Amino acid sequence: MMTVNKKSIPVSVLDLVAVLEGQTHKQAIGNLVSLAQHTEKLGYQRYWLTEHHNMPAVISSATSVLIGHVLENTQSIRVGSGGIMLPNHAPLVVAEQFGTLEAIYPKRVDLGLGRAPGTDMRTAHALRRTTQETAFAFPQDVVELQQYFKSMEHQGEVRAFPGVDADVPIYILGSSTSSASLAARLGLPYAFAAHFAPAQLEQALQIYRNQFTPSEYLSEPYVMVCVNVVAADTNEEAAKLSTSTDRFYLNVVRRTEEFLKPPVESMDGLWNSFEESAVRSMSAYSFKGDKNAIQQQLKKFQDTFQVDELMAVTYIYDQQARKRSYEILKEAVDEL
Repeated sequence: MMTVNKKSIPVSVLDLVAVLEGQTHKQAIGNLVSLAQHTEKLGYQRYWLTEHHNMPAVISSATSVLIGHVLENTQSIRVGSGGIMLPNHAPLVVAEQFGTLEAIYPKRVDLGLGRAPGTDMRTAHALRRTTQETAFAFPQDVVELQQYFKSMEHQGEVRAFPGVDADVPIYILGSSTSSASLAARLGLPYAFAAHFAPAQLEQALQIYRNQFTPSEYLSEPYVMVCVNVVAADTNEEAAKLSTSTDRFYLNVVRRTEEFLKPPVESMDGLWNSFEESAVRSMSAYSFKGDKNAIQQQLKKFQDTFQVDELMAVTYIYDQQARKRSYEILKEAVDEL
């Protein structure tokens, strides 16, 4: 059973494996490994990879492959999915893949599960589990997946090898209230994607905590929330670095396919008022500034939501500045 630490706030990383403008896929994956190694040394709790498809600027499509690559190149940090988009996959295949990862890297593998396809419906069709009904089957698919990880006496005729009796903790992901009740009913930890879908954060956490039922996996609610973080040695530097984040979300608003761009002195002239408002709304939980500013923003956030774990995603063009951001964040959290 998962234990809950109320004394400190563990911090973790979410990585979409964004491709920088002018960068190759190999270089982007190299940056992924380098950042995972860096945050491991800093004492981060876990490093999660997303699943997205048909997005040239984000190459986290083969999520389990990337997880294995990060596990191979790190020593102790937990590595997992944030998440596996279950409508795209047969639960048996997921159990086999993550059971295999757990066999190779014991007690280091996490499995976060989402109900969205992580892409458009045409691409979802190409991913083989082709109908809209697969999203509605999410609760049943989660239970089926749980079954494959149970001990041999709880198995049916179809089993996952490796997978049976594997110690792979499951997390339910959400960006609205729809998965909060499921996580509560199954007694599983709940991770909310406030970094791009902040609107229902408060309501979703309330539903999860109020409806939570203890299980063999978890004795009390465990909440993880992902936020955007751009930390630097000065507020001025953080403000400039964060323009890459603004341009990333502007890409989403416009539904364009541009790579992650270098920072600019000002966003003036790069977006209109509607686009700026949409980006600000989408990235409302974005903490930026020097260590003191980050600390004050996080303290206010924690006073409001009292999360059990904080997960950070950082869109910074320069890899060294990105690493420095995670250093400052860890220092800020440790000194709260």
